[in-house]
Amino acid sequence: MPAPPPPTDSIAALRERYGPRYRWLLLLSVMVGTMASIMSSTIVNVAIPDMSQFFLLGQERAQWVSSGFMVAMTVSMLTTPWLLSRYGYRLTYSAAMWLLLGGGVLGGVATQFGLVLLARVVEGLAAGVVQPIPAIIILRAFEPSEQGRASGIFGMGVVLAPALGPSVGGVLVDWFGWRSIFFMVVPLCLASLWLARTYVPASAPGGVAANRDGAGLDWRGLVLGGVGTLCLLHGLVSLHGGSVTEAGALLAGAALALAAFIAWQRHLVAVGQAPLMNLALFGYRQFAMGSVVAFIYGTALFGSTYLLPVYLQLGLGLSASHVGTLLLPAGLVLALTIAGVGQLADRQPTHVLVSIGLALLTASFGLMVTVQLSTALWVLVAWAVLGRVGLGFILPSLNLGAMRGIDRELIPQGASAINFVRMLGGATGVSLCGIVLEWRLAAHGDSLTRPITSPERLLAFNESFLLLAGLCAVALVAAWQLRARSPTTASPTD
Repeated sequence: MPAPPPPTDSIAALRERYGPRYRWLLLLSVMVGTMASIMSSTIVNVAIPDMSQFFLLGQERAQWVSSGFMVAMTVSMLTTPWLLSRYGYRLTYSAAMWLLLGGGVLGGVATQFGLVLLARVVEGLAAGVVQPIPAIIILRAFEPSEQGRASGIFGMGVVLAPALGPSVGGVLVDWFGWRSIFFMVVPLCLASLWLARTYVPASAPGGVAANRDGAGLDWRGLVLGGVGTLCLLHGLVSLHGGSVTEAGALLAGAALALAAFIAWQRHLVAVGQAPLMNLALFGYRQFAMGSVVAFIYGTALFGSTYLLPVYLQLGLGLSASHVGTLLLPAGLVLALTIAGVGQLADRQPTHVLVSIGLALLTASFGLMVTVQLSTALWVLVAWAVLGRVGLGFILPSLNLGAMRGIDRELIPQGASAINFVRMLGGATGVSLCGIVLEWRLAAHGDSLTRPITSPERLLAFNESFLLLAGLCAVALVAAWQLRARSPTTASPTD
């Protein structure tokens, strides 16, 4: 008896229907949703000054608009491998898009700051589930010789959202207020839902059917990860705004939660159960070093994404729309750089590309100290462009270099873990930049609540940028350890 035809929504049926171009259509489908999630993570920074005035927020409370999103996104990333194996690509991805859409609408209509924070947490949960999925698809659906190109094209498309977002968002804030920022994700979410229904398979990674009777989610590990992340971030904030005793207790709690998380994951493996994070990944030298780079890179990237718009508006006194216009050239250069470096990533060593990117990023942050109130704006644009060129070297190279050496069955876990580490660094970076900025402002006798900027305020911002430059310089040491073995030649399955 002949074998029954595959279901019409399986990976095999979709590949047969659309031919060789199907893998690109699949990548496009998840790219749109990832654009929405990344836009939701960064675009709100343009609205923080206006939002702070509307709700009468201090700097420490205002930064939780970004930090709350980061915490939720960081923790939810750990659930992606389990969700994909249990519910498949389509249902997992579509549910996350509906959640992101709901969070955007809630934030846009919120009348209390607590509801805004809730909306940001909802958006973060959705974004965390979505973001590891493209890396899984690239490493499973594309040949090793195409993975760099796919990463470059995907990265170019994804960064266009935050590149264009601040420009459009700045105009919206000036014309319609901060609420309009939340609604920017709505059209992208709707488009991603249609694409998911058309091109994203219902199967799980590997082309197998989703198994809803499989192992349950490791809730204990998820709670430990969430508690540890919250304690870490709140402890960092308390270092400046609270008591030393409170900060010490929270940071100690974070360390205990981390130790308990590691012990619990090892216990699950020992008894033959599925852990939330497979710690065997860190036995691969490339993955371990890539994780170190990813953490520091996340700290610098998201810390600067939070710091730069605040610097331009409250340090240099520019309007929100002006800020968006200044950041637009850097975003466009980033998109073009990623596309070019994606082609190089298939031929050049990862550690070289990542090291070049980190060196340029270090120089960009260091050169920010040359900007004064009298400095021409083109100088500021030039330093921002330099940093975005550096990011363009890192983005398509880091994940591929860290994950190419791991076993294929660990790819979903690896994509989730390295994104988790990067976002943990990002969440730390947002809090760290806010804390250091407040500390240095106080040291120089200034405050962001004063309506007029001053050289002392710029000095406090400069010292915050120097911190980011130092972190990127440290990451260079780990980046050089990404020297890779020959990439696997195993045929992709999906």
